[in-house]
Amino acid sequence: MKVLIAEDDKISRRMLERTIGLWEYEIETAENGKEAWRMLQEKNSPKLVLLDWMMPEMTGIDVCQKLRADETDNPPYIILLTAKSSKDDIIKGFEAGADDFISKPFQKDELRSRLNAGRRVLELQQKLGEKITELEQAAEHIQTLQGILPICMYCHKIRTDNEAWERIDMYIERHSEARFSHSLCPECSDQLYGDQDWYIKMKKGDDGNN
Repeated sequence: MKVLIAEDDKISRRMLERTIGLWEYEIETAENGKEAWRMLQEKNSPKLVLLDWMMPEMTGIDVCQKLRADETDNPPYIILLTAKSSKDDIIKGFEAGADDFISKPFQKDELRSRLNAGRRVLELQQKLGEKITELEQAAEHIQTLQGILPICMYCHKIRTDNEAWERIDMYIERHSEARFSHSLCPECSDQLYGDQDWYIKMKKGDDGNN
């Protein structure tokens, strides 16, 4: 998983980069808030974001607010890195859209735990999104089967969206989880084999003379 480290202090940024690099994360860095915001607008941008609160161009709070205002189905997990520790500052950070805090100077074990917690949240978020997509697709299939279907009055084939004609059993199997087993109804059996009783007896191994 990719992590964006946005920290204007070069020494702190290098320390974070070296430390997090030991934990099998792919790392990208930004030197200020404006650069971090630009990088987070790119395709396949990091979803785990470590933002310093005080940065030039845009603060970590500014970036948080812009990210949360940019509605998306797959939002990033934001951890604010800050020397601020008062109750009012923490409230301000959460209201801006931060998901977690790490105090400066950071402790290695705490940093790893908070990054791992964010990673778990993002993985669960991704799985939930996949389930929602599956449900939406299932709902579309149900809607398709509930609509008006053009059907041949003679062979009973279904006309599909691309103007092809498809057997009704194949069409239903393709648009639902239903599966068909084939047999003969009594009327069709009569038409194909004549006397239905004789045919049934024959299938049982009885020629009707007993």
